[in-house]
Amino acid sequence: MTGRMAYLMPGQGAQAVGMGRGFYDAFDEARALYGEANAALGFDLTALCFEGPEEELVRTDRCQLALFVTSLAAFAALRTRAPAAAAGVAGLSLGELTALAAAEAMSIREGLYLVQARGEAMAECAARHPGRMLAVLGLARDVIERVARESGAVAANFNAPEQVVLSGTDEAITKAEGLANAAGAKRAVKLDVSGAFHSPLMQPASAALRQAVGRVRFSAPKIPVVSNVTGAVVRAGEDIPELLVAQIVSPVRWDDSIRTLIGMGADTFVEFPPAGVLSGLLRRIDRGVKGLGLNEPADLDHLAAASSTPQ
Repeated sequence: MTGRMAYLMPGQGAQAVGMGRGFYDAFDEARALYGEANAALGFDLTALCFEGPEEELVRTDRCQLALFVTSLAAFAALRTRAPAAAAGVAGLSLGELTALAAAEAMSIREGLYLVQARGEAMAECAARHPGRMLAVLGLARDVIERVARESGAVAANFNAPEQVVLSGTDEAITKAEGLANAAGAKRAVKLDVSGAFHSPLMQPASAALRQAVGRVRFSAPKIPVVSNVTGAVVRAGEDIPELLVAQIVSPVRWDDSIRTLIGMGADTFVEFPPAGVLSGLLRRIDRGVKGLGLNEPADLDHLAAASSTPQ
């Protein structure tokens, strides 16, 4: 164990116009990262993050890049304050690539290439193989697994106890919604997403990502990274490509990932911007640990105070 703080990187759905602007304005390191992204990608990602329009920011092929750079810009700012070493880092779906870059398992430039390839592959796959996702709250895991089995949907995200997201065709998700409600779900809500992510319908995207990861050289993470696929720590650089390929079609085991970090000694979790979603899930998983959102430079002061408090 290297510390009692852990880092959390958000995934698609957390985006908001204006995200990251405070870090850009306050830190040279953050400005440099946005500039590097603009040059590498060939379009003004900075303007998209700060000004929108929202209808472009939510596009899968743009959103993932925007989140990747925004979270890493805040991470670059954090590093200037030299906080306590982290026990580990995890990222939700797209956020796992951000986590790998923060842990220096790949370079920023390689990360931009991989995120762009991933986002484009997923967007194309969603257009060719339409699907939906359904968030279900209040059902035990055995019940939600039965709902998935009977509807033809699959579990895509195990976010927290009794909070699971299902993924599948429109027909399967509509059927799953009815079955979930009949089984006594507190809520069953269709999500505003463009595809059936983390399901077998994403297999073409997974195949496309396999080609992309073959062009990236991965190193052993310098901060322990917890995999979405296994909920366990990634130990070696050579293990990363297959995990990223599998992640596209496999459920995100976020509940297990958080519990792994807690088992490694983490009791304070720092959520990088745009922060809020993962801190909410953290409260559902374990109210005995603390979540800190890092949305603005002023939040670094709260983090510094937390890291200096005797653990």
